Amino acid sequence: MEEYQILVETSARHIHLDQAAFDYLMGVPEGEHAELTVRSMLSQPGQYVSTTRLNLIGEVNPKTGKPRVINGVSILGPLRNLNQVEVSATDARTLGVKAPIRLSGDVKGSAPITLQNPENGRELHLDEGVIVAKRHIHMTPADAEKFGVEDGANVFVLVRTEGRTTIFGDVIVRVSEKFSLAMHIDTDESNAANCAGEVYGELVDCMTDECDCEGEECDDPSCECHHHHE
Repeated sequence: MEEYQILVETSARHIHLDQAAFDYLMGVPEGEHAELTVRSMLSQPGQYVSTTRLNLIGEVNPKTGKPRVINGVSILGPLRNLNQVEVSATDARTLGVKAPIRLSGDVKGSAPITLQNPENGRELHLDEGVIVAKRHIHMTPADAEKFGVEDGANVFVLVRTEGRTTIFGDVIVRVSEKFSLAMHIDTDESNAANCAGEVYGELVDCMTDECDCEGEECDDPSCECHHHHE
C-alpha cells in the first residue's frame, strides 16, 4: 500500500564536525567561531549540505609512497558535538582505512583519518571517526506506531527496482520527533540495488511462512512467503 512506502535515499560520503574542529580547519582567530553556509537542504528537518568541502587523507599507498586521498567531501550541518566521517566500503578501501559498520554517533575505536582544508592547507588528524554507516530508517513516533516497530528495531526492507529488486536486512529503525520518514543507504548499497531516481521501499517479514495462499505451494508472484515454485 502506498501509505506504507518509505522513501529510500542515497547518502554519499560526508563529514560531521564539532565547533572546535571546524574553527581550527577554517583558521579563525582564537575566541571567534566559523559558521557553515547552507548549500542545499536535506530531507531531515534542519539538516543541510554546506558549501565547505574538505579532503580526506588516508594511509600511505606502499606502491606510490603517497597518501591515499579523496578530495572535495562535503561537511553537513549544523555542527555536532563529535567528529565523524561517513564513507562507503569502497571509499574506505580507497583511503586504505578499516572503517567499521556503525550507526551514526558510534565512533569509539573507529578508523583514523586526516582532514585537510584545501583553501588554507590546514590539516586535522582524527584518531577515530571514520565509519561505514549502518543502513537505517528515520521515523517519527507516529511513523513507528503506524509501522508497528520501535526504536532500535532490526527490520527488512524490500526495494523494487528495474533488474535489481533487493531485500535489505539489518536495517535499524531510529525514532525521534526530529526526524522525517526516510531510509538511508550508502552509495555502494544504492548501486547494488539500482536505486536511481526516486525510490521507495516497504517493510517485509522475511522470517515467516504465513501468507494468504493455501497449501504448500504459492503461485502468487507478489507474495513474500517461502512456498513459491522454483
